[in-house]
Amino acid sequence: MKKIIAEAEFSGKQLNEIAALSRETGLCEQTVRIMYGRGINTADKIRGFIRPGKERFLNPLLMSGMKEAVKLITRARDEEWSVAVYGDYDADGVCASTVLCRALAEFGIDAAVFVPERRNGYGLNESSIDGIFEEYFPQLFITVDCGISNAREVEYIKEQGAEVIVTDHHELPELLPDCICINPKFADEYPYDNLCGAGVAFKLACALIGTRAYKYLDFTAIATVADSVPLTGENRDIVAEGLKLINLSPRKNYINFLKKEEKISSQTVAFSIAPKINAAGRMGDAQSAVTLFLSEDDGEIYDYSVKLTAYNLERQKYCDELYLSAKRLLNEKGAYGRVIVLCGEDWNAGFVGIVAARLAEEYCRPALLFVKNGNKCKGSARSVYGVNIFEALKASSQYIEEFGGHSQAAGVNIDYENIEALEESLNAYLKNEYSAEAFTPSHYVNGIFDCSAPLDFMRELSLLEPFGVGNRKPQFVLQAENCRIRALKEGSPHLTMKCGGIDLIYFSGAKFAKILKSRVPKDIVFEYSVSYFKGKEQLQGYVRDVVYQPESCAVAAREISLNGVASAVREEIECNKIYICINEAQAEIDNGGEYGTLFVAGSPETLEKYNLQGVETNLFTLSAGNLAKTVLVSPLYDCDLSGYENIVFLDCPSRINISSLAGKTVKICKDINGAKSVCGLDCDRERLLSVFRQVSANGFNLTGDTLEDIATAADFGVSAEQALFAFKVFEQLGLVEFKGGKLNVVRGVKTQLTNSELYNFVNSLVKR
Repeated sequence: MKKIIAEAEFSGKQLNEIAALSRETGLCEQTVRIMYGRGINTADKIRGFIRPGKERFLNPLLMSGMKEAVKLITRARDEEWSVAVYGDYDADGVCASTVLCRALAEFGIDAAVFVPERRNGYGLNESSIDGIFEEYFPQLFITVDCGISNAREVEYIKEQGAEVIVTDHHELPELLPDCICINPKFADEYPYDNLCGAGVAFKLACALIGTRAYKYLDFTAIATVADSVPLTGENRDIVAEGLKLINLSPRKNYINFLKKEEKISSQTVAFSIAPKINAAGRMGDAQSAVTLFLSEDDGEIYDYSVKLTAYNLERQKYCDELYLSAKRLLNEKGAYGRVIVLCGEDWNAGFVGIVAARLAEEYCRPALLFVKNGNKCKGSARSVYGVNIFEALKASSQYIEEFGGHSQAAGVNIDYENIEALEESLNAYLKNEYSAEAFTPSHYVNGIFDCSAPLDFMRELSLLEPFGVGNRKPQFVLQAENCRIRALKEGSPHLTMKCGGIDLIYFSGAKFAKILKSRVPKDIVFEYSVSYFKGKEQLQGYVRDVVYQPESCAVAAREISLNGVASAVREEIECNKIYICINEAQAEIDNGGEYGTLFVAGSPETLEKYNLQGVETNLFTLSAGNLAKTVLVSPLYDCDLSGYENIVFLDCPSRINISSLAGKTVKICKDINGAKSVCGLDCDRERLLSVFRQVSANGFNLTGDTLEDIATAADFGVSAEQALFAFKVFEQLGLVEFKGGKLNVVRGVKTQLTNSELYNFVNSLVKR
């Protein structure tokens, strides 16, 4: 079961300090509490945090290698050397190349910019170096966003007669290049080590041309957001200043990626600008992004903007296809360890990182995806919060040809025959270094929603922007029981909800409709938003998840029973059945591994017959997709259980009617009746006709989102389960139809109850 964790908890003394800081700063206590929990715990720190800006920029000359780099670049200008800037193919590398190239031009150097394509591999490589020296013989070679792991390639450049400056931000390898190196990861006087590649390039630009470099903060901000480095410290100041530039006077080089009159936030950059810059590199044309960002020609800028937008649409299509391919492979292989490792021969190396990130989030564990080319495999690794994949790879480096990156992402090259050994080594490391808690889906929240919370607090949340890695957008918990929900529009998977005095929107929330409408006590995790309509402020929120406790199953007994009746309408799914006794079912519970085993129960009473300690419980559908050992009570027909290797029914259902079980082998405990809600139905003709007469008399008054809603809300003199059974039988017989949320009688139909397959099926069960 997903966990809700308080982002910070406070002692009585700390709460007193928070109250005092609230009075001193004039901010709401709730706002101060969030900042205090994130280490912003003095009045000066708070004032600095809510007013980020260039006033807090650090002196670039404190960075190791900076003075030497400025001296060498000045010599190159004065002696009119030819200079090459070598970047990377992602948004950070493109922006870093742009910032440094523009700054060098202002400094007096007309540098040539080279960005390798993804097919050439990350960082410096001899073939790219040869191409640069053949086309444009540089006397000074400067890298941005790469090079710190390329000691051998730097020597190769020096052998060609060029001086080298490496500017990078990635983790330091054991062997460093023998040249001037600028990297915030060095232990030097520079107090901040989380700059991205463009951030380092910007600091070099500041060292060269001073505050004139500030005009390039928009590019630097785009890279900082795109590269998912923490938005804390100097990164926060960089992004805040960059967003000011973008909002006040967006540069023509990226304005075509923005909506008119849209206020640009870090989220806008992350979802509207960065993906299009990254798409160029992923589609094998990173130079187009560099050309776009360096161009001053309106026609050229428009053409390249259109090209990158098209690349991004194509990239989305390819990523979806690769994701489906990876899912098929994963379902065949099984995701039953603490790391996911997959390899495909026909995959595009430009997209595996995106899909790895998607799988890591979905399965709540690190994911590595490789593309096989002969015996060589090139891959991307992505991790989850709190699990350092770089350290895990370092511990397994004996199986790796080369790798580089940081705690959440890495590039990995490996020989094909070592993939299995690498997976085993990573699994062993992750089991030894991390508890199971690290791989449990979790939400870090900042408090419980209070409908009386002042709007001042909601407004003040904007002071915490820009949001991103290291400075999450605050999330809150709304404690609710049944919620009023409706589809955003007919047929939409998105919901609007009214709970606890706040309007909520839940994107892709339709699969949790039964839980939301049930009386099950639940915690709704959401983000605040203040909207403006006709000049009035309105509080609303965006739902991120719904979490409920296992003991809630008993509270949902009626909904479970109704779902059992509704499920009986479905035809039996063809699957291989193995019948076991209750002791064997308990043995499955006791011996099941961490992942891959699912237990299905038809009713809450079934759970009382087993020792399920330590096994999470879900209702109707899986709350998480990580394939952890789980009990699922009364699953819906369309619940996706395809990833599970071992499926055990803890009681014997009337029918197996979960579509994703088609063709699978399932084990069924024959000792417990799991169809009580169906067996208890009354098939008496008069009882059914009495319900039909009431439906006829009520005309168009019977409305609801589902037939279950109508059966529950209206009083037909029978149980809700009996009413729903009657509705389903009448529907099969053509006597009623449920359309547009209304139950209508179809006049003039003559038929027999025995013409209903559901009636015959239930009648046969009752007579047993």
